[in-house]
Amino acid sequence: AQTLANVYQSIEHDHEIVPVINKIDLPAAEPDKVRAEIEEIIGLDASNAVLTSAKSGIGIEDVLEAIVTRIPPPGGDAAAPLKAMLVDSWYDPYLGVVILVRVIDGAIRKGLAVKFMQGGTEHLIDRVGCFTPKRADLPELGPGEIGFITAQIKEVAQARVGDTITTVKGGATEPLPGFKEVQPVVFCGLFPTDAADFEKLRDSIAKLRLNDASFSFEMETSAALGFGFRCGFLGLLHLEIIQERLSREYDLDLITTAPSVVYRLTMTDGSTLELHNPADMPDPVKIAEMEEPWIKATIYTPDEYLGSILKLCQDRRGIQTGLTYVGGRAQVNYELPLNEVVFDFYDRLKSISRGYASFDYEQIGLRMGDLVKMNILVNAERPAILFSPA
Repeated sequence: AQTLANVYQSIEHDHEIVPVINKIDLPAAEPDKVRAEIEEIIGLDASNAVLTSAKSGIGIEDVLEAIVTRIPPPGGDAAAPLKAMLVDSWYDPYLGVVILVRVIDGAIRKGLAVKFMQGGTEHLIDRVGCFTPKRADLPELGPGEIGFITAQIKEVAQARVGDTITTVKGGATEPLPGFKEVQPVVFCGLFPTDAADFEKLRDSIAKLRLNDASFSFEMETSAALGFGFRCGFLGLLHLEIIQERLSREYDLDLITTAPSVVYRLTMTDGSTLELHNPADMPDPVKIAEMEEPWIKATIYTPDEYLGSILKLCQDRRGIQTGLTYVGGRAQVNYELPLNEVVFDFYDRLKSISRGYASFDYEQIGLRMGDLVKMNILVNAERPAILFSPA
């Protein structure tokens, strides 16, 4: 499902796509059948698909040749003001933040004073280079080239993915299109099983934050669980990765509360409020309407499990928007409330499909929902609060 979602996104942006059929050395390989599926599902011409086997070394040179001949080279004007896209960034203990950039116009070189157009910060570049795959310094990067820069930046949060880098003097006037501020969409509480590990948890989360600007956290307390942190994540996979890293790399035993999403409340006086934690919900009398985030989900499954998956999506307040059959498999499109997906949807999907179904989603905005706050009491205490459909 993720592969299909990426392919459709590439087609929307009019990118050149090279079909590659891998693992052709296996006895069960059916290249002709796979070609037909690519043409039926995606609509790409697969008659010239490259047949490869990385294990056996078959077709490796053909893949490289196809990339060179079929994919158009990058353009760009070397004489124009500098425009470089910030592709990725990570923290290096010796160099500070290392920024991966793609130069669109102009050239970027050591000693250049640059500014990040969306972030509004200015920096002096002290290193320019590329990976070959080892790090190698270069005098400059020109149009169409991809490499790295360093500028003694201390926090990854200052280097936002998608930002436009230009020169301080005589730079570009308009940033590159498509920049979006990264916002956490899934929230949950992380509490140490041993209260004495709270300081260790605080230090561990702060270290993770050095390399992950999309991860946010703030301190919170619970009557039942003690001191912990309310953490924000980009999605379910991001949440699982952070949990695993805290457990494995920092040797922490954690209690995780049920994940929740951000709700937008419109109050009776016309003001709006973002609600990250149901425990902070104001008096319902003051709320005019409540909106919750929705997603567009793509599920790819063998058709024998289709009935159970459709029932699962219907039970989670889903709205079916598409259903396609291709060669014994089905592609189902649903619109679902994100709140219904963050808890155990993926586990249930894998369980009823015996692990064969794949799932991908993208956010489609907020919609008004008929929701109520539900308190779950344990021994007359209120350790858990969540939202459920009215």
